[in-house]
Amino acid sequence: MQLPREVIVGKGTLSRLPEVVSRLGLKGKALVLSDSVCYDVAGKTVMELLAKTGLTVDSFLVKSMTVDDLITVEEQLKRQKPHVLFGVGGGTIIDAAKVSSASQNIPFISVPTTVSHDGIASPLASVKGSEKPYSVLAQAPLAIVADTEIIIKAPWRFVISGCGDVISKFTAVKDWRLAHQEKGEYYGGYAASLALMSAKLVTENAELIVYRQDEGLRVLLEALISCGVAMSIAGSSRPCSGSEHLFSHALDHVNHHHALHGEQCGVGAILTSFLHGSNWQKIKSTLKQLGAPITAKELGVKDVDVVKALQVAAQIRPERYTILHKLNLGYDACETVARATGIID
Repeated sequence: MQLPREVIVGKGTLSRLPEVVSRLGLKGKALVLSDSVCYDVAGKTVMELLAKTGLTVDSFLVKSMTVDDLITVEEQLKRQKPHVLFGVGGGTIIDAAKVSSASQNIPFISVPTTVSHDGIASPLASVKGSEKPYSVLAQAPLAIVADTEIIIKAPWRFVISGCGDVISKFTAVKDWRLAHQEKGEYYGGYAASLALMSAKLVTENAELIVYRQDEGLRVLLEALISCGVAMSIAGSSRPCSGSEHLFSHALDHVNHHHALHGEQCGVGAILTSFLHGSNWQKIKSTLKQLGAPITAKELGVKDVDVVKALQVAAQIRPERYTILHKLNLGYDACETVARATGIID
């Protein structure tokens, strides 16, 4: 079980990075991993702050999170031999940092610039570039420094996507419990409770988030971090990723011009909550209140894409038992579900 040793969330927290470095006793060489946009937003400041701590600092910019990109980052780490890696950016950068640092057996520190999904604190990373997207177990960050002043400057859509990802834990936990009941799969009550609590907190504080209050953003950040901790405790993504995530991945495969991952997970949670016979209306109304997509049109995809994605979602990960695997719905049944929930006309 890997858990962060330091978590600092709030306004202006980036300035506390030297304090974190000192408390963790980090010395030697640091490498800042970012992309061109995030480097300008926060990476440059991170480098300046780290230089003041006595660390030797260098940077490396990446564009995406494909297998080839990961190989390039790992080669860079082998050449530079840093003692610590700082991931400064959104989910793609943080994922690249956690995978590459784990492969080279060095710690990494997460400095998120967006909050579009729960990857900022989890030990798992999403890798693209193969026929299907897949997750790998890497390592949890040694520390997380999340500055709401920086995060709020990103497009607001990323915040809404993060909300969708957290709210989708309602169905992820239901799927995990189902797999435990019907397949004897390990089920961790504490990890499940932590994921559910995060979803409830975002739901209860939707109004604060809608009005872009700093307190609302803090709630979302803490919820996303708690989800990452839940996955660390469970030793897998089970408490945070179920049938709704499979739907999102399937939609990526069906239509490449897709919405953000968290937005798709939110819609997936509406559909799969309906299949579980639980309160899908509450999930839908909360997402609507937040301004998140709740229809195929709002996701920017065709009705047929949603139906097809729901039908093939179980094939994305056949080994991960969910309500979709249990019901094994045909195309017509999937279309009926999508219409009943108002996702398609």
